Amino acid sequence: MVGRHRELGQLLAAVRQAPAVVLVEGEAGIGKSRLVREASFVLHAERWRVLSGGCHPLREPFPFGPVVDALRKADLAHAPVFPPTAGALAPLLPDLADRLPPPPPQPADVSAQRFQLLQAVRSFLAALGPTVLVAEDLHWVDEATRDLLLLLARDLPPQLALVLTYRAEDLPTGGTVLGAAYRRPPGTGGTLVRLGPLPQADVRELAAAALGEHATPALAAALYRRCEGLPLVAEEDLITLAEQGGAHGYTGSAQGLAEADAPPGLREAVTERLGRLSPAAFALARAAAGLAGAPGEELLRDLAELDADQGAEAVTELLAASVLREADHGAYVFRHVLAQQVVYRSIPAPARLRLHRRTVDSLRGRTPAPLVQIAHHTLASGDRAGWLLRAQEAADRAIAVRDNGTAAALLHQLLGRPELQGEGRSRAALALAGVAATSLEFRTDARLLRRLLADPRLPQEVRGEIRLGLGLGMLNETADPAGFDEVERAVGELVERRPERAVRAMVALALKEAEGPQYTGAWLDRAEAAVRDGGNEALRAAVRASRLTLMTCQADPSVWESVARLPRDTRDREVLRQTGRALQNVADTAAYLGHDGRAAALATEAGQIAARVGSPISVFLSGGTLLRLDALAGRWDGLEERLDALVEAYPTAVAPLTERAVLTGMLAAARGQHARALQLLGEAAGIGGNQLVVGTELRIATGLSSLHLARGDALRAWVVAEQAVETARRAAAWPRAAEFARGLVGRDAPAAAADLALAHGLLRREAEPVAAARHFAEAADGWRGIGRPYDTARALERCADALLRTSPGQAAAPFAEALTLFTDLGATADATRCGKVLGDLGLVRRGPGRRGYGGTLSPREHQVAGMLAAGATNQAIADDLHLSPRTVENHVAKVLRKLGTGRKDVATVYPQPSDRG
Repeated sequence: MVGRHRELGQLLAAVRQAPAVVLVEGEAGIGKSRLVREASFVLHAERWRVLSGGCHPLREPFPFGPVVDALRKADLAHAPVFPPTAGALAPLLPDLADRLPPPPPQPADVSAQRFQLLQAVRSFLAALGPTVLVAEDLHWVDEATRDLLLLLARDLPPQLALVLTYRAEDLPTGGTVLGAAYRRPPGTGGTLVRLGPLPQADVRELAAAALGEHATPALAAALYRRCEGLPLVAEEDLITLAEQGGAHGYTGSAQGLAEADAPPGLREAVTERLGRLSPAAFALARAAAGLAGAPGEELLRDLAELDADQGAEAVTELLAASVLREADHGAYVFRHVLAQQVVYRSIPAPARLRLHRRTVDSLRGRTPAPLVQIAHHTLASGDRAGWLLRAQEAADRAIAVRDNGTAAALLHQLLGRPELQGEGRSRAALALAGVAATSLEFRTDARLLRRLLADPRLPQEVRGEIRLGLGLGMLNETADPAGFDEVERAVGELVERRPERAVRAMVALALKEAEGPQYTGAWLDRAEAAVRDGGNEALRAAVRASRLTLMTCQADPSVWESVARLPRDTRDREVLRQTGRALQNVADTAAYLGHDGRAAALATEAGQIAARVGSPISVFLSGGTLLRLDALAGRWDGLEERLDALVEAYPTAVAPLTERAVLTGMLAAARGQHARALQLLGEAAGIGGNQLVVGTELRIATGLSSLHLARGDALRAWVVAEQAVETARRAAAWPRAAEFARGLVGRDAPAAAADLALAHGLLRREAEPVAAARHFAEAADGWRGIGRPYDTARALERCADALLRTSPGQAAAPFAEALTLFTDLGATADATRCGKVLGDLGLVRRGPGRRGYGGTLSPREHQVAGMLAAGATNQAIADDLHLSPRTVENHVAKVLRKLGTGRKDVATVYPQPSDRG
């Protein structure tokens, strides 16, 4: 079972305090039966008897059927002693009649007969000992069974727990699950367990359990969007995917899910609910099924051809039946998207066409007209010619308001129609090329753009525009260096008839840093010459952004003044977008240079501007830079979860995948997980090591070479480092590599300066340990000033190691400070190594840092221990203390180690506060 651990604990805790009545409430397919079944496994192991029966939607249900069904499953192998009153069950339980007392005479009065049966059920269950009676789907219960359960719940045997499951929306209007107000009598416990949708993380875990490595982030996200947290849908879809995967693989599974029919279980549940609606509510549900978004009551009423009173009553009925839910004040949507699909597909084709035509007529009268919806309903009504016009209008408006996702979807539809030819086709192709460069669905766009490039009917300049969009998308989205080739070809196709677009291509080529400053400078000079006398301010802003990017890459000290002068208050959205691009590029490179504070401020500002102008790629690039700065600043708590969230937000983009692999690899190395670190950094190199600028490639090489050295493989470390140095030489990236001191002359690169001091120390460590120690101390000061505690600690450890060779007494302070920093960061492998040296030398740890508690519990660990003793799960502890799950795991491990016990026995060795006095 995935998820539901809190609800399972709630149910089990209530049952264990019998007598108890436990109500489990939730919609169809939410997992009520699965929860009860999981609890049954646990209770069976604890020697409880669990007897289950269920109600069914029958026209003439068998009276007391669920109870009788449950009782007949009782295992009487141990021959419990039944009192005489239990004999009244013999006619209802013929298979158990020989174990029961003889039936007593049946009273003539009906009420007395029911009382006799109640007493029989009660005495039967009491004789069994610790027992759980489960009655499922009480929304279908017959009156006789409901009365029996109500009377039983009011007078439970001491060792009986009653568990009742039901759908609140399917209970009789105004009714309760037991048909009357039920209050637990004194001495009877219980609880109400309400099941809601599974969160996305649980659906992802469920997919991983079912499909293993095939459960990609994109597939898990598609599964969650489709099921909306409803386990029934998720499970049925996963079964289908597993069956298909065995024969056909999982290619296209995410798209296939989006297009698949609703699973049979959900179709049956929705159809059954529709059958109980009034004619007016049924008509309104059909009207809502044909609409996108959240329509208001007035539109629904018009389409269903109801008057105001009828419409209000129908909406109320659909809300009570949980067919619709209120999305906003006066606006309604289906409770589940798939339920909407089921209702829509149940409408006969002629009725669907009439519904869409009425919808178009109604929407045209609104201001502003919802063009996307009008286009959709125009096509659905069968008017293909009208749809071509409406779809182009809607795409144009979407582009104007920076809704590129909607625009791209419409343009794909348009370009997929053979009847779209000539100027209309060129116009749609150009529009798609324009939005593709900043699209988060670029891979889908790229396939269509490549097909369009092969169309000989398109003019050369149109192909140049398409090629430029393709190339820019390859660079932005997939970090594919082949995108530069497409962009360079686009220059030749655009330069004569569309020179301004050619400049945009030159600007991109100027950022091909790996080719070196001569190549990039030539393209930038050419772009600057082309815009020098022009009046296109947005184009000049694009050229300026690239110039500032290259200035930062070379650590030009004058870049900060130029950045400060960038226009922030302009009303020109494209100029503002280029300002955001410049700020993000400068921020990203500044983080390599060691200007961490400036980088954080600029990346934050870039993200804010990107959100204003509607540039999602810049938003997530900003987020990635800020997460890298968190890692450098030692803010490791919850970092992996924040990286996962970034990837989940943009699952198709390469940049966040690469950033996650690099940073988690670095964290794994600091924790001594060398094999995992090598795997992650290797993945990073494969995903996107060759990007626009060389910084990522150099970071990956640094991590890999350090790991190979730590594992004693100097030859492999040399090969990796040599390749990286060659890249740095070609790109003249010395401010981020520091091979030669002369490469930093006149440059503003604090991190490279600290690295250079470290390199001097390493070169002199053997022959001149005193001088080496000074260089290492200089490096530590540099990193401390930048605000990078891990690098500071590594430099301090090297300083202390050098001092051990000449002045052991002076080594204690830097060793102690390094150990404190490593410990506070959670760099366990480094802390262990450093602490061992201190211990071997008998040096006393001094200096700043958190208080050490040795074998006793810290204040935080006391909190965790108390919650463990109370039976809290790790997730509950994380929620209550506002910590990440990984941090809680570390605390729990320390608590168990210090207490010398397992999780189940914490309560025995760590009494609650009241017990401790």
